[in-house]
Amino acid sequence: QVQLVESGGGLVQAGGSLRLSCADSGRTFSSSVMGWFRQAPGKEREFVATISRSGASTDYADSVKGRFTISRDNTKNTVYLQMNSLKPEDTAVYYCAAARGVYGLYASPQKYDVWGQGTQVTVSS
Repeated sequence: QVQLVESGGGLVQAGGSLRLSCADSGRTFSSSVMGWFRQAPGKEREFVATISRSGASTDYADSVKGRFTISRDNTKNTVYLQMNSLKPEDTAVYYCAAARGVYGLYASPQKYDVWGQGTQVTVSS
């Protein structure tokens, strides 16, 4: 069954903002490390951001540091990605992912065992 559902994607002009949400219907959200990844046409899936189980620790790809913020609400089983100062090169399908029952922060997609279906983000110049 589908456990992760992303929303909030769309079309935005360069310099604009979007907030992505990912709702987790699983029972182990609070014990999951969560991550956001993206994949542009013709490119491999790449790491964007990750957040620890409690939300106290985060890590970002260099390309989004200072512009994107990952957060989570364990009472709502939801992880967010606030994206500011968007650039055309941010255009991609964005995926959230869960690494169940682990601790830490993970940038490698191989560490994640549950994936959402993705949401399209398009930034026009």
